[in-house]
Amino acid sequence: MLIHVYHGPNLNRLEQRDAHHYGAVDLKTINHKLRGLAAQLEVDIETRQTNREGELIDWIQQEDKDGLLLNAAAYTHTSVGLRDAIELVDYPVVEVHLSNIYAREEFRHHSLISPVCLGQISGFGAASYLLGLQAVVDHLSA
Repeated sequence: MLIHVYHGPNLNRLEQRDAHHYGAVDLKTINHKLRGLAAQLEVDIETRQTNREGELIDWIQQEDKDGLLLNAAAYTHTSVGLRDAIELVDYPVVEVHLSNIYAREEFRHHSLISPVCLGQISGFGAASYLLGLQAVVDHLSA
């Protein structure tokens, strides 16, 4: 089983962002924790990060994975193109966020991608990714 993990815009600079919202962990550490859990779950993962919306869409359209964890970051609230790409694929997508998007600014309260995802996990910091990986693996194994 191959699960991809896509990190959206500005997550490559996570250690420079507000620790109150995003925690004190960097992206390298998140990916390391994901690889550790993937090994325990006996699945393969591939992690990628981009600041470009079109690149995320291109990656999503590739049918080379069994499931996807997606932190679309700011694109969560703005990208109809990203939503449409997710709607067109046959594999499950779990939306993840480090912060609780519903406890933040009003514009972050609406996710355009949630309706076309298997589910959403937010507000648990780096653990959101681990919970998301467990969820997509459980779903695919059922």
